[in-house]
Amino acid sequence: MNLKLFELVGTDASRPFSPYCWRTRMALAHKRLTAQSLPWRFTEKGAIAPHGSERVPVLLHDDKPVVDSWAIANYLEDSFPDRPSLFGGEGGRAMARILNSWGDIAIVGGIFPLIIADIPKNLAQVDADYFRRTREARFGKPLEEIMGSRDTAVVAFRKSLDIMRLTLKTQTFLGGNAPNYADYIVFGGFQWARVVSPFTLLETDDPVYAWRDKLLDAFDGMARKSPGFAV
Repeated sequence: MNLKLFELVGTDASRPFSPYCWRTRMALAHKRLTAQSLPWRFTEKGAIAPHGSERVPVLLHDDKPVVDSWAIANYLEDSFPDRPSLFGGEGGRAMARILNSWGDIAIVGGIFPLIIADIPKNLAQVDADYFRRTREARFGKPLEEIMGSRDTAVVAFRKSLDIMRLTLKTQTFLGGNAPNYADYIVFGGFQWARVVSPFTLLETDDPVYAWRDKLLDAFDGMARKSPGFAV
């Protein structure tokens, strides 16, 4: 099979950092599939425009494009039914759909203002300028001002993870005894932060920290081996 994955990088092509690309990376590993990495940067819109997207991840399967991490997960599940399931059945898929939205809002949305001014430090100047211009227009203030209160804001973010802590009291992963796509949805955000920022999101005695550590070690340590900060 011929699988290729456009994924977001900065100056270091070996350092993919999009939370959504990491969802897809983990999903591919879970399915025991390998995709050729196609490094992509913020200002390279023309590279993925022919595939009907302005954002990554974009998966190419024999040159057929699949756009958006949730669509890719469903495509992998349906196209490779003989490989380990990402959802564990239709009920699991339905519940993962809820978590996909929660991951977007609470995890990615919660982390973004805590690391936003660190992201341009990983980018070439043209991409850093683009990132700063577009994100400051979105938030209406400088990146450094958005991130200025993160030492106190992180307390509220950690509190928002109580739903995970309650779940992890009775099971090892969000998916049960073994990780599945529910875990990868949430983990993508933490791996994104780990790759681009030295800021400490989780305290070491937090059950979520222990859960994240297990996923860093999954698939022969694929995520841990990816360049990042020791946080």
